[in-house]
Amino acid sequence: MIKQDERIIMKSTKSKVHLAVGAASIGLLGAVSLWARPPFTDAQLANQQQELLEAVNKGRDLWHGSNPQMSSNGLACGNCHPDAAASNPQSFPKWVSEIGAVAPLRDMINWCIVHPQEGQQLDVNSPDMVALEAYAFYLYRGQTITPGLAMPTPPDPVKSGVGFPRKPSGIGVDK
Repeated sequence: MIKQDERIIMKSTKSKVHLAVGAASIGLLGAVSLWARPPFTDAQLANQQQELLEAVNKGRDLWHGSNPQMSSNGLACGNCHPDAAASNPQSFPKWVSEIGAVAPLRDMINWCIVHPQEGQQLDVNSPDMVALEAYAFYLYRGQTITPGLAMPTPPDPVKSGVGFPRKPSGIGVDK
């Protein structure tokens, strides 16, 4: 009988220790989160947003023909995809029949530069390619992501302006 009582006392003690350790852990996590600083200051966030918008603006200029090496016949991305219409960047990577493989958006951009535009493909890690992707993805923010889609999806209509704050580029109608 005494052994059984000792077991009950030991089980009860173990349970109390587990509860105490769990409560202490939760308390410690709560205290640490109160002391943790945000990952970025407001000034850093503003700078990051500004850099993103600069890349988007550069991408818009490239999309509409500001780099003559991207075309030898006068075509630009914007001729087929004004305001990135029907580019559906949110659906990449996906099977692209023109390439014959599952491809990211940058490979499709290069395919268009080389084939319809008859230009020189961009380095996929170049600032120009990053800017083109930034422009296309920025205009499609908030759209449903449908990875692997192998058919066209409707474009996101731009309700006013070009979809992001920018200064005139001096190219085409922006003069």
